[in-house]
Amino acid sequence: MLEARGLCKSFSGKPALDHFSFKVQRGEIYGLLGHNGAGKSTALGIILGMVTPNAGDVTIGGVSVRKDRAHALAKTGAIFEAPAFYDYLSGWNNLRILMSYSGGFDAAAARTIVERVGLTQRIHSKVRTYSHGMRQRLALAQALLPEPEVLLLDEPTDGLDPAGIKWFRDFILQLRRERGMTVLFNSHLLAEVELMCDRVAILRDGKRVFEGAVGGLHDEAPLFDVDFEPWDGVVPLLHTLGGALVAPGRISLPPAADPAALVELLVRSGIRVRKLAPVRRSLEDLYMDIHNGGTGDQRT
Repeated sequence: MLEARGLCKSFSGKPALDHFSFKVQRGEIYGLLGHNGAGKSTALGIILGMVTPNAGDVTIGGVSVRKDRAHALAKTGAIFEAPAFYDYLSGWNNLRILMSYSGGFDAAAARTIVERVGLTQRIHSKVRTYSHGMRQRLALAQALLPEPEVLLLDEPTDGLDPAGIKWFRDFILQLRRERGMTVLFNSHLLAEVELMCDRVAILRDGKRVFEGAVGGLHDEAPLFDVDFEPWDGVVPLLHTLGGALVAPGRISLPPAADPAALVELLVRSGIRVRKLAPVRRSLEDLYMDIHNGGTGDQRT
């Protein structure tokens, strides 16, 4: 549904994207994750035709953004960077004016969307009276009014309180369930990407350093949180099974190793085992591993 191929972009000679490629399947929620300045917003700007790449192209539904931007974006909605509105106008009039720029305003459709995003009671108030969360809901209403098949979200939960973040996440997941919406979600919030996305690409300095399924994030070597006493002699015994001490209170074992065999070996050696608990590797673990020195593209 959405494909970026070999995107390159430099600003003042400094690379912002370096041969960045990815594909998003129809009905998938795909996350772009990275520190501020990693290239996420540049990628979205290119997808929206607002930034011209030095090389590469993006297709939406098979249509090139560079060759036919209007056609490619016809079924695309977006929240890009900080949504801008006319603060002296009501939310309703903002929607009416902004939608008229891209093909006309359907009042009945607008009322339905406004109700869905929970702005019915305040849609005729001036936008300058809106909270940050209300502005984000208005931006979401604007993005959904073209009845898009693809939704592009650039840090949409940034600055929201926990309740607002949960509402936004639940709303997007419901859209996918109801409409099969394809979503590209750009964020630096690890927890949100892990809760919302099917797959994720991690960007560092404009390069893709990881791409894979969020639900399949597991170490090749399973990790365990442990509490042994005494520690003297534990490491040599670990090594006999191919394991290792990776941090204080955390060990790794080969995938084929039986943790029960380690427990038996330790107990026979007079070492008390108070804790041996498997650790599920999170997106945060992976992200920090990469940013602490991992290099090269990796895939799960």
